[in-house]
Amino acid sequence: MVTILAYTSPALGHLFPISALLSELSQRGHKIHLRTLAAGVQTGRQLGFTSDGIDPQIEAIVHDDWKAPNPRAALKRAVEVFCRRAPYEVGDLADAVARVHPDALIVDVNCWGALSAADAGDIPWACFSPYIPFLKSPGVPPFGPGLKPLPGRLGRMRDAAVRPLAMGVLENAMLPPLNKIRTAVGAPAVASADEFLRRAPLMLVATGKPFEYPQTDWGDAVHMIGPCVLEPQADTVPDWLTTIDRPIVLVTTSSEKQADARLVLTAVTALADEPVHVIATLPAGLSNEARSTRNATVCEYVSHVAVLDRAVCAVTHGGMGATQKALTSGVPVCVVPFGRDQFEVARRVEVARCGTRLPAKKLIAARLRAKVREAMTMTDGAQRVAAGFAATGGVARGAELIEQRVLGQAEQPSPLNDAGRST
Repeated sequence: MVTILAYTSPALGHLFPISALLSELSQRGHKIHLRTLAAGVQTGRQLGFTSDGIDPQIEAIVHDDWKAPNPRAALKRAVEVFCRRAPYEVGDLADAVARVHPDALIVDVNCWGALSAADAGDIPWACFSPYIPFLKSPGVPPFGPGLKPLPGRLGRMRDAAVRPLAMGVLENAMLPPLNKIRTAVGAPAVASADEFLRRAPLMLVATGKPFEYPQTDWGDAVHMIGPCVLEPQADTVPDWLTTIDRPIVLVTTSSEKQADARLVLTAVTALADEPVHVIATLPAGLSNEARSTRNATVCEYVSHVAVLDRAVCAVTHGGMGATQKALTSGVPVCVVPFGRDQFEVARRVEVARCGTRLPAKKLIAARLRAKVREAMTMTDGAQRVAAGFAATGGVARGAELIEQRVLGQAEQPSPLNDAGRST
């Protein structure tokens, strides 16, 4: 029996996707040890993993980028959080390895200290990214501002000019403390964020084409395996949901605190007179202002999978989990990005024509209503993206890659055609 140790950052939005992959590996007979945030330990145990919490000192360093006055400042603040957590991750991962004696490691992309320790160690390992990684690819704009791809010479010139500005904030804050940690653990220093992520022998990314730009090519070590959807309470359907007799518009906000509660307030107002029922979730905590109305139910949590079975549109903050979950169900989306990777997600929705994009600074009821109406006409695009996600092979393909490239097991015949192989 092969033992795999999975190490995650303190974020439910990262725990659930990686747990979908781990569940597939567990079903194949591998023993899974999970070290994650305290709130996720019970989830891991319910899934059959041996689970315990990460060092509480890591969780005590709160991701508070929502306090920043603008996206650039928010990015810098997020980088500082990941760098402050990194030294604790090094010792915490070492403790987990000493206890578990794993044959392989799977490390969350946001665990920069754990990634560095894995790089310096002798245990086979892989990186898991539930969001679009900040990797370079020809024809793809630099990560961050959500620029639309621009082909030809003009696009190359624009991207070359923007890249130092877009990535400079990230790398200036990231590289000095990161390289200090890498030197301490015996890993080589890196000259860029791109080089850092490419140190992983294998990276699995929870997305797929055509949601990801068709021209994206991250190389042979990086594979898209489609959205890794896991909802521990997906079979629990509340009684009130069964009483709704109108088409549903799902509205989601981030599970990591940010200033996106006004998305729910605006959506409830915008759709008050539409022939739909709004179901809005605020998993980071209910807002005092957000209340249920005649055609809107506001709650902290309800199974998105259950809601999406009856949804005609999803209005999201641009988180990869919520947005791709809707698209996996063939439901078009209206994305209102507030920060983080959400600008990139919103742009991909627009380019793939599986929904609409509305900048948060333009968020008013009339504009949101118009964007939702437009998105509801784009079901064909959403279904095209859903088919693309399915063609990646999903968690089954991810597990195969772990077995072949990390565990060194022989490749088995696969029914996937070329469309199912990520680049």
